[in-house]
Amino acid sequence: MDLGLHYWNYSRPVEPELIASTLAETARLADEGGLSSFTPMDHYFQMPHRGGGPGDPMLEGYTTLGFVAAHTQRIALGLLVTGVTYRHPGLLAKIVATLDVLSGGRAFFGIGAGWYEREQRGLGVPVVPLAERFERLEETVQICLQMWSDDNGPYTGRHYQLEETLCVPAPLGGRRPMVMIGGGGEKKTLRLVARYADACNLFATSVDDVTHKLDVLRSHCDGEGRDFDAIRKTVMYSRGPLRDPDTFLAEAEVYARLGVGEIQLLPDGHPVEFTEQVLERLLPRIESLP
Repeated sequence: MDLGLHYWNYSRPVEPELIASTLAETARLADEGGLSSFTPMDHYFQMPHRGGGPGDPMLEGYTTLGFVAAHTQRIALGLLVTGVTYRHPGLLAKIVATLDVLSGGRAFFGIGAGWYEREQRGLGVPVVPLAERFERLEETVQICLQMWSDDNGPYTGRHYQLEETLCVPAPLGGRRPMVMIGGGGEKKTLRLVARYADACNLFATSVDDVTHKLDVLRSHCDGEGRDFDAIRKTVMYSRGPLRDPDTFLAEAEVYARLGVGEIQLLPDGHPVEFTEQVLERLLPRIESLP
């Protein structure tokens, strides 16, 4: 079982001039301490149910990952998760490939259908109906996979048309970034995971809910002729693991038995202090799990 750090809050400490140094120190600790991944959100505005909402600071995700890449050496880097309509797919594939090259092959590609209309309307990003977002999500994954392959030819879809899917330099090492599709929608999202993804990301709302979602994913894998065990399972844990470490570790043990390979933790205090405590109090016990 691995632990990742999901960096969602840029308002601790409150001084904007300390955002960069706090982010760098948190990422350095996570990297050197043995956490598996570092994942900012992909939002323009802070979420309304977090902290102070849209009035709180929020950084652009891929710029943030480029900064973090320069301050780390080994930790995996990606967004949880990229909003599908926030960047054109051809540009998005190029951005992820660039991050992979500059980080020494540490990028992965987290993608989801998106949901936060206020930030889209606020900054003029087109808002499309939910069904169309899923169509665009599938086409975006197809485009990225083609751009990270040897096929530089055209792509023609319902929503996107590319004359050349050229991406030079390619991701490093003769392999493409891991594709992680985030979300637990049972009819569309998990079906797309079974069809295309190397990994899924679910909310750890409860053991029972994650068990059910994985059963649904297994069913979709059967329908798609996909090996369920080949998909990496990850969950996001937002309930403050340091408040009750024993309960968190008991749940983590159950998740491990379900086949979950990584739990992403959200700092619920100062991110440097949170990361230090995770490394001291949780990681040694997590590493003893299967």
